[in-house]
Amino acid sequence: MKFVIAPDSFKGSLTAKEVALTIKKGISKIFPTAVFELVPMADGGEGTVQSLVDATNGTIISKEVTGPLGKKVTANYGLLGNSKTAVIEMAEASGIGYINKTTANPLITTTFGTGQLILDALDHNVEEIILGIGGSATNDGGAGMAQAIGVHLLDSKEKELPFGGAALIRLAKIDTQNVDCRLSKVKIVIASDVTNPLTGKNGASAVFGPQKGATAKMVQQLDESLVHYSKMLQKYLKKNVAALPGAGAAGGLGAGLLAFTTAQMKHGIDIVVDYSNLKNKIQDADFIITGEGGIDFQTKYGKTPFGVAQTAKSISPNSPVIALAGYVGKDVDALYQDNVIDAIFSTVSGAKSLECAFKDSEADIAQTSENIARLINTLKS
Repeated sequence: MKFVIAPDSFKGSLTAKEVALTIKKGISKIFPTAVFELVPMADGGEGTVQSLVDATNGTIISKEVTGPLGKKVTANYGLLGNSKTAVIEMAEASGIGYINKTTANPLITTTFGTGQLILDALDHNVEEIILGIGGSATNDGGAGMAQAIGVHLLDSKEKELPFGGAALIRLAKIDTQNVDCRLSKVKIVIASDVTNPLTGKNGASAVFGPQKGATAKMVQQLDESLVHYSKMLQKYLKKNVAALPGAGAAGGLGAGLLAFTTAQMKHGIDIVVDYSNLKNKIQDADFIITGEGGIDFQTKYGKTPFGVAQTAKSISPNSPVIALAGYVGKDVDALYQDNVIDAIFSTVSGAKSLECAFKDSEADIAQTSENIARLINTLKS
């Protein structure tokens, strides 16, 4: 028998690779001679770097960069097994994990460190960069990223603007003469499922600003700055990116990438499916096992288990897809209506605290996997 095991991480406890190995451990007790394809997965958000590095036998690279508050931080990104593709999570350099209730200030936070990671990837001679842009602490429209790659954002006195979204209201000139020339030869793919525009009631400031510490007054100030910024982008770059779906992702980093690079938007799960070679690995599979820490009705909107299941059914429509989750949430029946996920199992063994659930997750996932394998064995006998 052939099992394809393609889970996301169980956040807070196990990486995607660790989950896959644990599922294999449980199934192997019943099917010791089975063929296993382990494919660590992610949906473009947290964990995407580790999953793609694990899936392709790549390497993790560490780089000291400027964090969202202007202080030095150490950020990791991945170089995939082909040595030609880098995968970056902007949150590693410019993420919300670097701020707290006291320090959060989207008026001044910057994406400069994300731009530094892009440059470091270029120093490794990559031909392609995958950039996940979830979990940002920023609302600067990608201005910091642009400054890092060589763009000059100047005020009326031809002085460089300071970091942060608030300063963009003073933007008078955009000079792109010193942009790193290597960027024109590199393919950049943005992994994001956010469709918000840059500005307005559904824009970066109004929707995501409060999560990063913005008051109502700040939201208005930031939105006005980004409106002005978008006008300057159109004037100097001849690019109208403000209304494009995803321009508002990561505090407008989506807009900055679309304006200053050759970047294109793509669903995160689709990127991981492609680069992990999942479709080929599913060929001739008898069972596909996926999962992540929590599954509910929202899983069908770009999350890993649903993306894996859709891929599996497109390749091997008669092979059952089984999903595991520590938490099985509200209206999960909605996932069965599309006929791609055949069964969902909770891995948590009895009532317990979240801390205990995290601690016990490896043993619980292994036991649930073994139980599923026992059922399969009984049905095929």
